[in-house]
Amino acid sequence: MNQVRRLLPGFQTTSAPTSVERLKERGFEAGLKKVFSMTGEDVISHITASGLKGRGGAAFPTGLKWSSVYNAAGPTKYVVMNADESELGTFKDRVLLEEDPLGALSGVVMAAHVVGAKKAYCYIRGEYRDVERRMAEALQMLRSEGWVGTDGVDIEIRRGAGAYIAGEETALFNSIEGKRPEPRVKPPFPTIKGLWGSPTLIQNVETLANVAILFAHDTEWFKQYGTKDTVGTKLVAISGHVQRPGVYEVPFGMPLTDILEAPNLGGGVVGSGRLGAILLGGAAGTFLSREEVASGRLDYGSLAAIGASIGSGAVMVFDDTVDLKWVTARLARFFAEESCGQCVPCRVGTQRIVELIEQGGFKSRTQDLRELGLAMRDASICGLGQTAPVALLSLLDRPGLTQHA
Repeated sequence: MNQVRRLLPGFQTTSAPTSVERLKERGFEAGLKKVFSMTGEDVISHITASGLKGRGGAAFPTGLKWSSVYNAAGPTKYVVMNADESELGTFKDRVLLEEDPLGALSGVVMAAHVVGAKKAYCYIRGEYRDVERRMAEALQMLRSEGWVGTDGVDIEIRRGAGAYIAGEETALFNSIEGKRPEPRVKPPFPTIKGLWGSPTLIQNVETLANVAILFAHDTEWFKQYGTKDTVGTKLVAISGHVQRPGVYEVPFGMPLTDILEAPNLGGGVVGSGRLGAILLGGAAGTFLSREEVASGRLDYGSLAAIGASIGSGAVMVFDDTVDLKWVTARLARFFAEESCGQCVPCRVGTQRIVELIEQGGFKSRTQDLRELGLAMRDASICGLGQTAPVALLSLLDRPGLTQHA
């Protein structure tokens, strides 16, 4: 199995990442001209026909989200690119912006043109200073070519607030507005009431890059990879006990085993050489056993059948010597530290999970851990509290993963 390089530039690409030559070589200039020559309805119809889903974790249909903002009432609209990549084990957006920043930025320009936004923000993780400088160079080139500024969209880079919670879309809005990055209660949803109370289209870096590459080619080309229900490719960030950690672009539907073991992908398990489990989707992801990995595919439908999701695209690999209870305890402390404290289920629940685990809860308080995790999942305001116990719950559902520890 080979990786596919569509979002990531091909090895034959020779132009500089922020140059006019790259804009032309990758087809982004042609894609921009195509979008600007079409009506908003036609652009959205093409995106819908492509089957593109959001790559930030929720897999929401991109065409539907664009349509909601396009049809929303109001004189002012905004577009936001969410590059506040703070999920543990996830670094795909950083690599994509390092290697090909013009893809995602072209997607921002296209989105703003279609929904009628005159202002867009690229909200980037504060630690990504080198990436931020590269994006600034790419934006300057787009300005010089007339795609940004003048009568079109003005794009501003905003540095992240340094908190995991700031990656949640409504907390991100508050941060841009100069407020504490706390999530807002939904509904209303951002497509109706986002930045400064106006309709806002917020998309992940990878999603916007997919839009740019779609219009650099066409719908049929885009649908050549993937499955019937999930078309295209996905960036996965592989880390842990693998020979070749890194970011790879693979088609949806690829067997998980191939992602871990193919010579030009993960390259095989190191450490003991025997797979213990993977954590799929980052800190808020799901532990999968060796048997589930052997039968699983990188596809939303097949993963949903075993209670898992692709999430952020992180694949954290553990050999069979790792104590997964220890890993879960580390994750619990991370969420307890990163909770904004706004809602009780998350503020108290994350702290209580840490206490129960430290008191030996995996052996004596298993049911208490499960009930607490379910309460947080169902009652927390935002995704942090709702997904903080997911890894814990997945481990409780797979007792065989902790027997060796």
